[in-house]
Amino acid sequence: MTPGIVLRPAGEEDFEPLLDLSVRVLRADLERLDRFMLSRRRGRMRAVFDAGELRVVEQDGQRAGCIGLARGADHLVLHSVYLEPAFQGRGLGAAAVAAALDGAPGLPIRIEVLRESAAHRFWERLGFLRLGERGVDWLYERPAGLGGGSGSP
Repeated sequence: MTPGIVLRPAGEEDFEPLLDLSVRVLRADLERLDRFMLSRRRGRMRAVFDAGELRVVEQDGQRAGCIGLARGADHLVLHSVYLEPAFQGRGLGAAAVAAALDGAPGLPIRIEVLRESAAHRFWERLGFLRLGERGVDWLYERPAGLGGGSGSP
């Protein structure tokens, strides 16, 4: 794990900064797909926030991003994986994914990635395979047994 990385539950004081981060990270891709609406972005972020699935990624005490993990019927779902641009490209994203999955059940892990987003390379490096698409998203899955543990999300 990257030294100094901590995942902690998101508190209400994190909502606006993480919403802002998600807008900054997603806006260009959403606009390219003619799908950017701030009200929709706020609603989606509020839904995962209120579900208690969001963790704040901190490095050396500084908020660097967030990551969400939910349990499906026969798989885990990663979502809301956003890192500040200043923290990207340094291994923090992979470390955050590993930390989020530490102790998780050994199930397949799924994530939706905006179609044609540069992020697809990151997920493929982590062992995710593109299975198809739905709407504006590419659907990825990492088979069980490539990481994660044996606890619960």
